[in-house]
Amino acid sequence: MVQILNAGNAITAFSLLFYTLTFNLRERSARTLALLLGCLAIVYATDVLAGTAVLDSEKALWLQVQWLGISFVPAAYMHLSDALLAATGRPSRGRRHWVIRAGYLFSILAFVLAALTPQLIGELSYVGPIAYRTAGPFFFAFATFYLASLSFTGVNLWRAYRRSLTKVSRRRMRYLMFGSLAPFLGTFPFLTATGGLVPQVPSLTWILLIGANLLVAAQLVLMSYAVAYFGVSFPDRVVKARLFQWILRGPIVASATLATTVLVNRVGIVLGVENSRAVPITMVATILALQFLITLARPTVDRWLFYGQDRNDVERLHLLEQRLLTSGDLRQYLESILNAACDITSAPSGFVAVVREGTVELEVAVGPEDPLEGAEDLPPVLLAEDQVEIENLGAVFRWNGYWLTPLQAPEAGEVAGILGLKTTVHPKDLEPEAVEGLSLLRERATVALTNRALQREVFAAVDRLVPLVEEIQHMRSVARYGNLQSLALPFEKGTGDAGLADLVKKALGHYWGGPRLTASPLLGLRVVRDAMVDHDGNAVNALRSILLTAIDRVRPGGERRFTAEWMLYNILELKFLQGRKVRDVAMRLAMSEADLYRKQKVAIESVAKAMAEMEREATTSRKSGTT
Repeated sequence: MVQILNAGNAITAFSLLFYTLTFNLRERSARTLALLLGCLAIVYATDVLAGTAVLDSEKALWLQVQWLGISFVPAAYMHLSDALLAATGRPSRGRRHWVIRAGYLFSILAFVLAALTPQLIGELSYVGPIAYRTAGPFFFAFATFYLASLSFTGVNLWRAYRRSLTKVSRRRMRYLMFGSLAPFLGTFPFLTATGGLVPQVPSLTWILLIGANLLVAAQLVLMSYAVAYFGVSFPDRVVKARLFQWILRGPIVASATLATTVLVNRVGIVLGVENSRAVPITMVATILALQFLITLARPTVDRWLFYGQDRNDVERLHLLEQRLLTSGDLRQYLESILNAACDITSAPSGFVAVVREGTVELEVAVGPEDPLEGAEDLPPVLLAEDQVEIENLGAVFRWNGYWLTPLQAPEAGEVAGILGLKTTVHPKDLEPEAVEGLSLLRERATVALTNRALQREVFAAVDRLVPLVEEIQHMRSVARYGNLQSLALPFEKGTGDAGLADLVKKALGHYWGGPRLTASPLLGLRVVRDAMVDHDGNAVNALRSILLTAIDRVRPGGERRFTAEWMLYNILELKFLQGRKVRDVAMRLAMSEADLYRKQKVAIESVAKAMAEMEREATTSRKSGTT
């Protein structure tokens, strides 16, 4: 039982470590938590390996390797507490950093003593079936260091709790303070420290070990849950749902599978069927069954546990995601309509064109003939060579061998597209059933195009909304634990280099127009506001000029060349200022597309740094002008 729980804790620590490294690696507190979780994973994994080893020499070796995790827990403990305190707006002035550095030096020394000498841990001993290493001469010095680090950590966590201002942040800090006991309970070698006393009450030992393992598993989840909110701009419901799903599909499934497999194997041994084929079958069946149950239950659990009062809004967004008519869906549907229309009219070819902003663009075509063959372009809207009126079908136009009918919603009054059929049959000669079927197909094509146009308006609104929401969520997450001064920082300091580079990338992508430029949070920069004076108060043109100035700062001196020195500038100029396609830019610069994307990221970061420098210059200039 104890070995199964140890394995479960090792799996939990590894899973939460991967979660932290996957979703929140940029946050310092998350990185230090990942280090602490790594130490815990090593401790529990080696404990399982030592417990399942047969030879004493192998047990002793794994218990020695275990000190790679035990030795570094105190320093990681202190490091995490310092990162959490700094996240609440109280960074170290130097003293805490030196204490943490000293802690890591002591941890390195402890591991060296445990690995190479008998001064920290001694010979192998047993408490019933449980193996442990006896205490060496320096063990109690290490225990003193361990308790000192625990005190240092406790003081920092209490200070971080006092600096948390909201009810939610205080509650999560309480979770964190309770969960932070897990490293102490899970890694401190209690058997080594009290080896002479525990053998007198072996039953109590088992109870304590089982209870401690269960408590540590819960505390690990609580600690990871609390740290998951630091430095992220996602809504709380997203963080909760993501962590909950990760725990279900990781530790829960893996631990349940392991426990079931061990149980079936031991039952087989009792029944005299050792290494039964039921073991792998049970393993696979457990994994599939649990994944199936999680998939079925997850939507309901997410809806009732994490969405709260926002349940209806989130359900509508999920419904939009599931019912969304993408460009591929639209083409597939229109192609089916065209094939049906060609069957009705015996036309070998046909096409549907979409009307956008007064221009006509070919959307989909069927048949062997190209509708643009022999024509310079698609016909202007409602302009053709011949026109007839067909009952139940309306106006039909003749153009370049095609009969065209406008796709127009009666209530809208605007033409959404054009349906063209290449046929020699005059529309007046069609049978009434054919006219009725063609009219129905036209209505369905019109509905599809109209809905797609409405979705484009929704996406345009989302593009304008997302940058603003991202900035609000970021500031909310920063100020959640008392770092309120970040709300008054200049933009690039509040967002960080990574956030600024992302916004610069979006703005450059719409350099010649688009919501990512016209609604960019970069419009709030002081340097942009100052530049509005030279652009008649137009903020978008001012931002465009600042972007161009920042790109010019990346440009090397001298005459332009296509050499390595000019690589970053050439990418910016060709890709964003000229608007060329990725393939064309890659061919022009003689590089692969993958290499172009890597170089483009560096180029955008250079532009972001230039803009941050310009913002600092503008801020300094404004301050000097007012003093």
